Amino acid sequence: MIKRAINGFKTAWKGLTLTMKALFTSNAKRKVTPITDDNYFKQQNNTNTIQYPKQEMPVPEVGRYQLDVEIDDCIVCDLCAKICPVNCIDIESIKSTEGSIGETSDGSKKLLYAAKFDIDMAKCMYCGLCTIVCPTECIVMTNQYDKTVFELSNLTYEFSDMSPEDAAEKRMLLEKQQAEKQAAKLAAMKAKEGGA
Repeated sequence: MIKRAINGFKTAWKGLTLTMKALFTSNAKRKVTPITDDNYFKQQNNTNTIQYPKQEMPVPEVGRYQLDVEIDDCIVCDLCAKICPVNCIDIESIKSTEGSIGETSDGSKKLLYAAKFDIDMAKCMYCGLCTIVCPTECIVMTNQYDKTVFELSNLTYEFSDMSPEDAAEKRMLLEKQQAEKQAAKLAAMKAKEGGA
């Protein structure tokens, strides 16, 4: 019984010394340093809990945070959505009826419209695979990490700049073009059968 009491006092003393040590440390602001700095992981010594948002934790230069898409550089190849292990990227493409609709900043031709390009950051596991496979490097990870919202649905970001009306019009033109091609193909087959 006495050993238990002594053990209880020892553990309480250890906890109190840790509390007292933290109580009298300085409130020095943490400096943002690159992760390559030798002192990167030691810089939080002698600091109390940071006063967020006035003070912020240092952000590593190679950190994986919020995804961003430069939609003008996107060729809607769908590789990012296919490689995503949690299916947080939702893309809908519409084939162009007039051929090339422009070029990206690296000179790639755009043949598809991005009717929908949504990323659900609530599902994202920040693996960075989507940024690696992108041939035009239009999807990148930024250094923004604080995206606090009240509704979970607000973490779904829409990057497509096409309105629903424009998308419906492009779909209608594509269906019309495909119907015309199919009719021409059937007419050619009938003509071939009639001539044989």
